[in-house]
Amino acid sequence: MTRSRIKARFAALKAEGRGALIPFLEAYDPDPATSMAILRGMPGAGADLIEIGVPFTDPMADGPTIQLAGQRGLKAGATLAGALAMVRDFREEDDATPVILMGYLNPILSYGAERFCTDAAASGVDGLIVVDMPPEEAQELAPFCEKEGLDIIRLVAPTSDAKRLEVVLNASSGFVYYVAITGITGTRSADPAALEAAIPPIRAVTDLPVAIGFGIRTPDQAAHASRVADGAVVASALIDTLASTLDEQGRARSDTVRKVLDQVRGLADAVRAARR
Repeated sequence: MTRSRIKARFAALKAEGRGALIPFLEAYDPDPATSMAILRGMPGAGADLIEIGVPFTDPMADGPTIQLAGQRGLKAGATLAGALAMVRDFREEDDATPVILMGYLNPILSYGAERFCTDAAASGVDGLIVVDMPPEEAQELAPFCEKEGLDIIRLVAPTSDAKRLEVVLNASSGFVYYVAITGITGTRSADPAALEAAIPPIRAVTDLPVAIGFGIRTPDQAAHASRVADGAVVASALIDTLASTLDEQGRARSDTVRKVLDQVRGLADAVRAARR
């Protein structure tokens, strides 16, 4: 069962007394080889878990930065099957780092929910974030995830009241993804005081680790998130760095991979030092 990777990683980090860094990359952005090189380099740069975005034509939660990354990925030929192939290739060298796919329900249903879960587990995927699948509609996917040992990681928002929290968290596994801002990704930074107030009510109703994403951009913000919760997800800031290195035709330059991984390294150093 692949489920053990996420659980084991958070348990190991808890024993170390630190939080997790969870960097994000968009599959095939700006091309398959560059995307794969970043993925392969992330664990060595300090990634504790990795989130891979699956490009989709009609995103809801993604802000402009990740929307553009998705468009580049689609232009480069990204598909759900291609994202699974990336994970399979990654698993040839790394069998320990948990990998989470982030995407939308439509491509999964088009692929075939049962077939997708079977293929995802066989490829080495550990968990899924399906942005537009509320718990009330999860029966299309959840039984197959459970059968294959795939965690369904739920998003909890600042607007989630106690009643909604209970519904969402009862259907969650792996970890809880706390959305630090209302709205879309990459548009503003999380408020530290708001985060400190938001996490205890979540901890009161679940034993799952809590990771904070949306609005975590800098090493200081990642360190703070990993202090008040169990992990920090950094997405748009890394994609911005990648985009800034591309040439006029949108192609990767020789320093694209290095600059992204250097940024991951800086974030990881901050997260590792956060609780010292």
